[in-house]
Amino acid sequence: MLKLSKLTTAVALVMAGAGMGASVSAIAGEVEVLHFWTSGGEAKSVAELKRIMQAKGHVWKDFAVAGGGGDNAATVLKSRVVSGNPPAAAQIKGPAIQEWAYEGVLANLDSVAKAENWDALLPKVVADVMKYKGTYVAVPVNVHRVNWMWANAAVLKKAGVTGMPKTWDEFFVAADKVKKAGLIAVAHGGQNWQDFTTFESVVLGVGGTKFYNDALVKLDQKALNSDTMKKSLETLRKVKSYTDAASPGRDWNLATAMVMQEKAAFQFMGDWAKGEFLAAGKVPGKDFLCAAAPGTANAFTFNVDSFAMFKLKNTENQKAQGDLAATIMGTEFQEVFNLNKGSIPVRLNMNMAKFDDCAKLSAKDFVETAKTGGLVPSIAHNMAIRSSTEGAIKDAVSQFWNDDKISIADGVKNIAKAATTK
Repeated sequence: MLKLSKLTTAVALVMAGAGMGASVSAIAGEVEVLHFWTSGGEAKSVAELKRIMQAKGHVWKDFAVAGGGGDNAATVLKSRVVSGNPPAAAQIKGPAIQEWAYEGVLANLDSVAKAENWDALLPKVVADVMKYKGTYVAVPVNVHRVNWMWANAAVLKKAGVTGMPKTWDEFFVAADKVKKAGLIAVAHGGQNWQDFTTFESVVLGVGGTKFYNDALVKLDQKALNSDTMKKSLETLRKVKSYTDAASPGRDWNLATAMVMQEKAAFQFMGDWAKGEFLAAGKVPGKDFLCAAAPGTANAFTFNVDSFAMFKLKNTENQKAQGDLAATIMGTEFQEVFNLNKGSIPVRLNMNMAKFDDCAKLSAKDFVETAKTGGLVPSIAHNMAIRSSTEGAIKDAVSQFWNDDKISIADGVKNIAKAATTK
């Protein structure tokens, strides 16, 4: 992920060499925000956050770094922190938050969190991702549900499929009907994170949340080498058989377009896919359908965007930083941002009246799974394990997905071995 070798020492040396005078000469109440939301609804939402902060009397300094899915931003951030000039906030998520906190460069947000009652407003499993050794160091922006299955209503009707399949057995019956109708059953984009997105939904649907946690979060070798994992790979291979030959290398949004254009029936993808449907003027429940992936109705794989807050010297900037954290968790921004992005608010008590039916279902399941233990982190989207291990498992899953000559037994063995990567 970040590999910040001896970063704290480097920061100390640079600060000592350059002096701190320049870094504290910022305008009073300035908040600099590093992010990679540079297009569409995301850019609109950042503009709204800027508007709210300016209304509070603070100066907003936008630090947008486009491209690389956040990789470019991470590189720039490391350079800024090592030079002793961190932004007030940076878009970081998952275990990377703890990696930065370990280096001693993140600010303590407990005073804001206590005043705003974050512990009561967030599910514990989400709050824990925002903390380091029990202290809040980051603030969550939204929740994406990853274990979604999307479908084109017209294609299902043409194929004689009534309703969204609830189990994998039902799914394969539906897929066969679509195939018989001369259409593609599963729209898939061939990139390792997309393969893994489908894989984790299959594991969750076949094995349930306890098995999912044991195998993919705790990386327990017994679970990884179990008959349940074998059955998961058998199911995954069957799903693959319903994709088209042109899927390798295809971007996810192009797979979504196949569903929109009535070329394909189903897609397994997070709720950012809904943004594509909505942008094209499609209506949920009429043009497209949403349901939890087969077997996962009582579970919710989450992908939470968040901002980590860095230690600042200037007291006015510290106050602006605290206001930024409170604003991000506030109801006004939570509503506007998530309406634009296709995700749902991370707050548990939000009014969902302005949201579409898919978002309402997502919010309902988010609240319920937070109580039942069905709320689990998405491994495919950097929420649970260190990046080196995640990358190795993704590669093993993609190799299995793309090569039908790899046996189920070898697929299981390869994934279990990849899970030992440090």
